[in-house]
Amino acid sequence: MLDISNPGPPQSPENTPLPQFRRELRSWTRDLAAALGLALVIIIFLYQPVKVEGTSMAPLLSDQERIFINKFVYRFEPIERGDVVVFWYPLDRSKSFIKRVVALPGETVELRAGRLYVSGKELTEPYVPSSYLDGANYPSLTIPTDSFFVMGDHRDSSNDSRVFGPVARQFIYGKAVFAYWPVEHFGSLTSASTVNAASR
Repeated sequence: MLDISNPGPPQSPENTPLPQFRRELRSWTRDLAAALGLALVIIIFLYQPVKVEGTSMAPLLSDQERIFINKFVYRFEPIERGDVVVFWYPLDRSKSFIKRVVALPGETVELRAGRLYVSGKELTEPYVPSSYLDGANYPSLTIPTDSFFVMGDHRDSSNDSRVFGPVARQFIYGKAVFAYWPVEHFGSLTSASTVNAASR
């Protein structure tokens, strides 16, 4: 006589619980993939990494510094004085420049011995060290509709609106928002400021 115990019906593999660590691993992997995918979408469609070339935006930005620009911000908010913007160079649209907006549409701009006057009042510019002023004069100019007067912070080392005139709104395609390299410059540019792309 055989004594055969009844083990009960066999369990299918899908009904067998996974070990705890495998469940957690799957959860972490899924979450990480979702986070990386979302970050990639944000970077590709909202932000663009650029390399600064030149010294015209010193001391805020240095030569070869890496930053992120926001490509969509100006679809939802206006360009303001003090913004550091990236735009197609009006004299050669295959190049991009980065400068600070100092005067808005309809305002008048003038330089007297290197000091900037907007609509007759001297503009306070804490981001421009006195040693970076060039002492030059620029005749009074009224900024056209939908255009902006832009300048580099390193005034004696900048090719800006003093040379190529106001920049049309349609040429401005981004705002500098964050520096990520070198590490000692890591941080928000909007909180620092006030304002690749080529900075020359």
